[in-house]
Formats: sequence, structure tokens, C-alpha cells
Amino acid sequence: MRAAVFPETGPASVLRLVDRGLPLAAAGEVRVRIVLSAVNPTDTGTRAGRGVPDGVAPPRVPNQDGAGVVDALGEGVSDLEPGDRVWVWDAGFGRANGTAQEYVVLPRHQVVRMNDDIPFEVGADLGIPALTAHRCLTLATDGPARLVPGALDGRTVLVAGGAGAVGNAAIQLAKWAGATVLTTVSTKEKAALALAAGADAVIDYREEDVAARVRELSPGGPNVIVEVNTANLDLDLDVIAPGGNIAIYVGGKFSVPSFKAMLKNVSLDFVLTYTTTPEQKANAVAAVAEAANTGAFRVGEEAGLPIIRFPLDRVAEAHEAVENHAVGKVVIEVTAP
Repeated sequence: MRAAVFPETGPASVLRLVDRGLPLAAAGEVRVRIVLSAVNPTDTGTRAGRGVPDGVAPPRVPNQDGAGVVDALGEGVSDLEPGDRVWVWDAGFGRANGTAQEYVVLPRHQVVRMNDDIPFEVGADLGIPALTAHRCLTLATDGPARLVPGALDGRTVLVAGGAGAVGNAAIQLAKWAGATVLTTVSTKEKAALALAAGADAVIDYREEDVAARVRELSPGGPNVIVEVNTANLDLDLDVIAPGGNIAIYVGGKFSVPSFKAMLKNVSLDFVLTYTTTPEQKANAVAAVAEAANTGAFRVGEEAGLPIIRFPLDRVAEAHEAVENHAVGKVVIEVTAP
């Protein structure tokens, strides 16, 4: 089988296409033929040598997320069948084999059945972005542990960067769960994408006074802020509702205006989907799978997330596109549907 491998960490040019033997599914495992492998910033970070430490050294096959079909079942796996359409999560975390190869073997719980009418493009986006978004939307102590329709009724969510993959997922999942969703973007083109995702209101932070607009749209303030840029923290603390939660899913060092947070009894919560608890991950997987299977989670430009495609032999270009902040979801076409 064909596989993309980085024998050492470095720029995208270190990626190589190689031939490998077909992996076998052991007891409790599932072999999946990957149709689409998705590229996330965390994937390029791991390849570059600045990713989340997981104790696995190169050579490695990159990429955590993907969608495809069940190819073979290990002993003891009886609730899937060859040919089932599935999506996978955290495929390359703590192991050397991600989804940028024709076949990948994973434990049964990391292979999620999806309905036959769900496009592979949707399945490829249900790992890092959607699971991250779910955790951001459920970390409030008085909030739901798992999203379902109505779980966020009466709540307002502010999503920073609504045209990004996590932002898009947060908008769609929050709307599915009943929230009022506000989002910020930097251009008119991104505003159109955020509206397509389902946001109730979009604020262009380069053209508008964000704080004034948020107060106009939500006088009591958003209950949850899904934050992609810690430089927004002062603004977030200005507009958030008392007792609200700011979910930060980006790394970096920053200072906290603690008195502003104290005045409102605000919580700052940090999210990394890889290291959430098993219960939190299971809730996220179940909720995201339900949203996708009921048609509440979509991708494509009409859903606010354009799909940018590369063949497997251009895997380095796919990684570079993510590093250059391509607007949309970058996927690699690994095998034919």
C-alpha cells in the first residue's frame, strides 16, 4: 500500500511517499481503507517537530483524521462489517501510523460508523475540529456534558474565527444544540462562510467595534466564548456574561487581567482534545456522530467550510496549504470512494 511518511521532523519537504505492507487487524482492532485524510494544524506541527508530545519518534505517517470504509475486522469486533462507511479520530496520536496512507489499523472505539448518505468529506472533518468544538461548548460547570438538540437552549455562544475549521464546527454544533451564536471574522468573504455555517450574527472585527456590537446583540453577554486567539482576552472579559466560560484551544504564553475575570467570576478553560478524559471524549464522539448522521453537521462552501483537495502524491503541498492558513478544510484523496 502507499503511505506518506516523514522519516524525520522538518518542513513539509521531508514527507515521502513509500510502499508498505498491508497492516493486519489484531483482536479488538479494525482495518480501514482511507478515502480522505484530513490535515489539521496539529498535524503539520507534529511533522515539523513542535506538535503535542506523544512519545513517538519518526518515521511516522501523519494526520489524525480521516474517513473511509471498513476493510477487515480483528477478532472480537462484531458490530461493524466490511464496507461500512466510517470516520476515525486521533489515528496518529501515540502511534506511528496516521491516516495519510491507504489502510490504517485502529482500536474499535476509534472507528465510528456513519450513515451511508454521509459524504466522506464530512467524516474527514469530524475528528480534531468537531471534537475540540464539542469540548469547548460543554466545559461549563452548569452546562451539558454532551450536546443534543436543546442542550444549549437559552445560551449565547461567541465563536472567535467562525471561518476556521474549529470555528465552523463550533457554530454548527452550538446551533444544533439550540444556542444563539455570534462570531467574529476578518473579511467579508469569511463573514459569508460563517453565515453559511449558521451563525445568527457575524462581526467583522476589522470594520466594527466588536465589544459594542456584542453588547447590542447580547446585552447580558455570551455565556461561552470559543477562543482561537489569546490576544482577544481583554475583549472577551469585557463582553462575557457573569459566571461565563472562555474556552481557549490555542497554545502560547499570555498575561491574564485577573481582576476583570474576578469581577465576573469568569472561568478560563484550556482545551486539547487529545488529552480530554475518556468520558469527555466518548461524549464528544457520540454527539458529533449524531449531529453528522442527522444532517446537522455539513461541510463545503455552502456550509461555510470549502473543501481543498490534494492527491496523496502531493501530501507536502497539502501540509503547506494548512501552514499558509488556507481558508477551508484541506483533505488528501488517498483511495477512490
